[in-house]
Amino acid sequence: MLSKEELIDLLIIDVDAFNREVKALKGAVDFSETDFSGLSLSGAEFFNLDLTSSTFADSNLTEVKFEGCDLTSVDFTRANLVECSFVESVLNGTDFSYSTVDYGNFSDSDLAGAIFQGANLTNSDFSASENLNACRFDEETIWPDNEYLPEDFDTTYSSDLSSLQDDEDYEHSDY
Repeated sequence: MLSKEELIDLLIIDVDAFNREVKALKGAVDFSETDFSGLSLSGAEFFNLDLTSSTFADSNLTEVKFEGCDLTSVDFTRANLVECSFVESVLNGTDFSYSTVDYGNFSDSDLAGAIFQGANLTNSDFSASENLNACRFDEETIWPDNEYLPEDFDTTYSSDLSSLQDDEDYEHSDY
């Protein structure tokens, strides 16, 4: 069995061999807290893997499958993701700030606490995702057309307690 470091090296030099190895290990690989930042990957398959607290910041990912994965607190900031799949994955606290996610598939993914501030989500499909109402975003976030969003999701940004902003109009009161 290859070590975590050997699998990462294989991912960089031979994606097809990486995919075969990971499939043979049937999810028995722990990639939590792994630094994948700055990588350019195409066709990688992460099936049923623990990637908790890993980083793909500043990466270029094309047709990468994160299916059935635990992506809790993963950092995708400033990443460029094209045709990536997050089907049946847990994305609690996953940070997509300032990333571009074009044609992403988020079917049956749990997005509670996901962060999409300043993200461009053009053409991505969130229609069958769960807990999108519990994500964070701002007025800079570009959402796909309504047909790709859950019916009850409102793309209108409004400040709330989760933004933890100081109220500039606050005046001291004696009460």
